[in-house]
Amino acid sequence: LVTGAALFGYRWYSRPATLTIAVGSLDGEATKLMSALASRLAAANAPVRLKLVETTSALEAAEMFSSSKTDLAVVRGDVGDLSQAQAIIVLAHAVVFLVAPPGSSIADIAGLKRLTVGVVGGDMNRNVVSALTEEYDLGRASVTFRNLSLSETRRALDNKEVRALLMVVPLAEKYLTMLRGFFPQSPKTAPVLIPVDAAGAIAGKHRAYESFDVPKGTLRGSPPIPSDDLTTLRVSFYLVANKQLDNDVAGALAEALMKARRDLLGELPMLAQITAPSTDSDAFIPVHPGAAAFYMYEGPSGERFT
Repeated sequence: LVTGAALFGYRWYSRPATLTIAVGSLDGEATKLMSALASRLAAANAPVRLKLVETTSALEAAEMFSSSKTDLAVVRGDVGDLSQAQAIIVLAHAVVFLVAPPGSSIADIAGLKRLTVGVVGGDMNRNVVSALTEEYDLGRASVTFRNLSLSETRRALDNKEVRALLMVVPLAEKYLTMLRGFFPQSPKTAPVLIPVDAAGAIAGKHRAYESFDVPKGTLRGSPPIPSDDLTTLRVSFYLVANKQLDNDVAGALAEALMKARRDLLGELPMLAQITAPSTDSDAFIPVHPGAAAFYMYEGPSGERFT
């Protein structure tokens, strides 16, 4: 009886913690990545396991998280109520692309005056639209923004219902291919990327964003598009936990995810974007103390995990 009780107690206390995580995205990529990570955690017998709760977008995931319906969520830094959120990992960075069709004369945001801009992703990008409208006074310039689904985008461009697109996507080949696919192209023509020259000023007012330079040749290599580094905005996707999550569990989760990232990188290149969150005290989304303890740990040879 004593042996049985001891064995039961050991199994009870050593069983893995299972956390629910709300995850969703416009194209399902976030769900695919988190599903792969969750499977890897189970296969590796990690002390923390993930139970996915699928949603339609990062906005819905943030709403579920803020309503305490899940322990974790994959969120975008500029979407939803994240007042109770603390970061476990940065899953990816998403770049704001303003793009006009090949041959367009639009060279800057001022050139959008009295035109309609299609917003791919709709409400997910409401705050981006608001920040741009405020900074550039686009209301006075009579710029109209129209929400578009992925399936509507090409038709809206072909019919000239919109004269430019706004997209917020990771700087990864999958999404660059998607962006190119919205426009007719030839070796001599390519979409026109519109800079957000006031990105630094916008980032100063809205801490979810940062100024970012899209490298020369990102969209096409020869001739390069853009022809030089192009200034725009960037926002991050985070895996967040509630402040009340146990520190040991949060630390074990961060360690397990970083190990899973390493193991899966060959088959899922998008996981290369996973990084440790900022451990600075003034970070936009503060790191969870348990995760911070893992990232700041110095190994026996002095290596740091940050």
